[in-house]
Amino acid sequence: MSIRQGLLALLSRGPRYGYQLRVEFEASTGATWPLNIGQVYTTLSRLERDGLVAPGGADEQGRAVYTITEAGRTELERWFSTPVAQDDRPRDELAIKIAMAVTGADVDVAEVILTQRMATMRALQDLTQAKRAATGGLAQRLVLDSLIFKAEAEQRWLDHCEAVSKEKNA
Repeated sequence: MSIRQGLLALLSRGPRYGYQLRVEFEASTGATWPLNIGQVYTTLSRLERDGLVAPGGADEQGRAVYTITEAGRTELERWFSTPVAQDDRPRDELAIKIAMAVTGADVDVAEVILTQRMATMRALQDLTQAKRAATGGLAQRLVLDSLIFKAEAEQRWLDHCEAVSKEKNA
């Protein structure tokens, strides 16, 4: 999730201050993508520079409050209506690591796969426990489900890599 669009989505619900945006962002994503408060304020500054948010004065405690502009609402609508392309996602470090391992001369591919499989299983167990303990509602559950499905898919892909690398060595 883009921090930029995530903050716009939160601001579309009404004026917010920086720390409030951080807390609500983390709550919406099930605390799976923690934000540094500096990221929030840097992003707010860029959104303001781009005319997508405007300072809305201060609340009763003197905290600077931001509001979404019409241009911000248009940007948010565009984001929600545009699918996320595979090209827009960062490189998959694990795929690169396995690719380099199978082409490497002195790399124990089976060990690389086993090490990753164990780490992925631990992550899957942690995510499953987090889902059981989740109290953040539907948004949190959906984020955790997405992460669980990705971890399960990674396990299947590691099985495939193991089978293909064994065929190569047979």
